[in-house]
Amino acid sequence: MVDVPAQLTSVTRSYRTEEIDGEPSHVQSLEQTYPAAIDDVWDAVTSAERIPRWFLPISGDLRLGGRYQFEGNAGGEILACEPPADGTAEYRATWEMMGDVSWVTVRLAEDGDATRFELEHISREADIPAEMWETFGPGATGVGWDGGLLGLALHLGAVEGSLAPSEAEAWAVTEEGKSFYRGAADGWAVAHAASGVDADVAQRNADATYGFYTGTGD
Repeated sequence: MVDVPAQLTSVTRSYRTEEIDGEPSHVQSLEQTYPAAIDDVWDAVTSAERIPRWFLPISGDLRLGGRYQFEGNAGGEILACEPPADGTAEYRATWEMMGDVSWVTVRLAEDGDATRFELEHISREADIPAEMWETFGPGATGVGWDGGLLGLALHLGAVEGSLAPSEAEAWAVTEEGKSFYRGAADGWAVAHAASGVDADVAQRNADATYGFYTGTGD
């Protein structure tokens, strides 16, 4: 069992478009606070031994300039790596998959005895097929990141329950899993509409995204 409602409401999602290096880009971010010291959260998100416990098996050279590869998923290059100092930490990497490149930045900040986690994902508009974006909107990748934050939250004790990464695919089609993906997709609809997109369009995107992740779409 996973406390799905608690997890969904603990994540702040935002979406905007921005010109970056002369390229119109999609910028998505997710934030959540974890009840752990910044050094522990940093280790959880940078250690090759701990990452598979809440996300996916990973190989490569996890240091500045090194390359990594998630099993069956994206790989890339580590572009920046700033371990905890003065209450903050950050790393940045390319996210390379199926010939496309996007960028992920993870930022940590001390929040009392807890740690504020932010994940920002930037992708160029030109690199995303227009039909895909029109169908799914930001939820296509955003809901996937929601799943990652759920894994990290369970790993760090931010939400009650347990779910091994190897169980995630089967869990997605359970009633509990469907409630999670429904809520995450709807959360991205809210963020999408807040950026100025018509709310009905944002909701249609969310419905398609939910169907994709749970196998309930047409």
